[in-house]
Amino acid sequence: MLRVVAYVCALLALAHGQTTNVQSCTMANAPLPINAHIVGCVEPPCIIQQYSYVGINVLFRAPRNIQTMTTVATAHIRIPFPYPLGDAAQTCNYLTNSYCPLVEGEVVQYTLHMFIESSFPAGTSLPVEFRVNEGGFLGTPIWCIRVPLTIVPPLSSSNMSAGNATVADKV
Repeated sequence: MLRVVAYVCALLALAHGQTTNVQSCTMANAPLPINAHIVGCVEPPCIIQQYSYVGINVLFRAPRNIQTMTTVATAHIRIPFPYPLGDAAQTCNYLTNSYCPLVEGEVVQYTLHMFIESSFPAGTSLPVEFRVNEGGFLGTPIWCIRVPLTIVPPLSSSNMSAGNATVADKV
């Protein structure tokens, strides 16, 4: 029954344009998820404000039984540059319709909230790959998406630090 509900949610999201046009990754041989949506972006490059949160919603199928997962973000600035996600790298903590361990074939909803630090200066345009690995940072990839991002200045100086970011910024 849970699978039917997840399929219906995926179809509704697709029908309402809640899909971002993402590409396959170049660094990892991993499939695309069932659906990926970057909040506020349908057609890349996705415009992201510096010192704010970007929300990435993903629907994927577990390819096998999985105990733990880690999310990895890699910016491509001439060379691959790993972007630290901190606690957000613990993928199992951000599943919305399930929990770890996952069962093979289970359809899972996952949301990543990533803060755009000053290491992504305003005016930067670059592709970023978001990958979920089984286990740790060097684990077997489960899925991967690549999307061009353009970083723009923040709307106000009130968002200049992570400590001042509000829950509304984490959309």
